[in-house]
Amino acid sequence: MKVGLIRCMQTEDMCPATTCIKVMQGKKLAFESIEGDIELIGINTCAGCPGKKVITRVAEMIKRGADTIAFASCMKKGTPIGFPCPHFDKIYEIAKAKNKDIKFIDWTH
Repeated sequence: MKVGLIRCMQTEDMCPATTCIKVMQGKKLAFESIEGDIELIGINTCAGCPGKKVITRVAEMIKRGADTIAFASCMKKGTPIGFPCPHFDKIYEIAKAKNKDIKFIDWTH
């Protein structure tokens, strides 16, 4: 599995994605059912509200080899700031609709 990680721009000042990377490497939580190796292709942000650039960033991850897009828990769950993305459901829905051959994971930890 080759993963592109998308995270919330609002949390990048306080979170270097360490936990997301650790759960990928250790095949824990959202990655525990994954068989085979996991390679992190890249990490990018949503580019800020309302997340319109996520679609182009997903496309770029795919061009660079990603077969899976994982949205960091800061997007869906609001970790660590306690405020989930108010646009997450729409972002996730559009990303999946435009990339039907790609696997999507909606949280990491």
